Amino acid sequence: MALILLVTKPLATIWTRGRTTTMRHHNSVFHDLLKRVPWARFARQVDAHGADKHVQRLSTKDQLIALLYGQLAGASSLREIVGGLQSHCARLYHVGGRPVSRSTLSNANAKRSSAVFSDLFTSLVGMAQRGLRQKLDEATYLIDASPLALSGAGSQWAYFSSKASGRSCM
Repeated sequence: MALILLVTKPLATIWTRGRTTTMRHHNSVFHDLLKRVPWARFARQVDAHGADKHVQRLSTKDQLIALLYGQLAGASSLREIVGGLQSHCARLYHVGGRPVSRSTLSNANAKRSSAVFSDLFTSLVGMAQRGLRQKLDEATYLIDASPLALSGAGSQWAYFSSKASGRSCM
């Protein structure tokens, strides 16, 4: 099970009018990531593909949130994803998600078409390409082809040529 970083700076203590201490709300890194998802476009894709048709428990949005959590947490099984979401269940309402059961997530992964997620990926790549093109317009690329001497147990793969980059010191 993995915990996702919840804050990136020290939390300040806030005093209320009644002189009780409270903590200011800070969004999680996961919440910041989910804010970048174009949810209106995602909802149109879900409707276009009929992904939520005849769904009783787990919406496509909840499935996406669970799968993204699993990817970021480095979960290797559905059980880890479900356990991680359950451990953060008090905070899931901030991101619009909810805890899910393992069997429900498994059924959704098996039966729901991946076309919705593939369309979302395509739209996110399109958004990233526009932004990256603008930011990298004046970037300078440096390509260094100097050979690096490798040593150790995993260096045998690079012993094919003494002139190639990554040559071995054998």
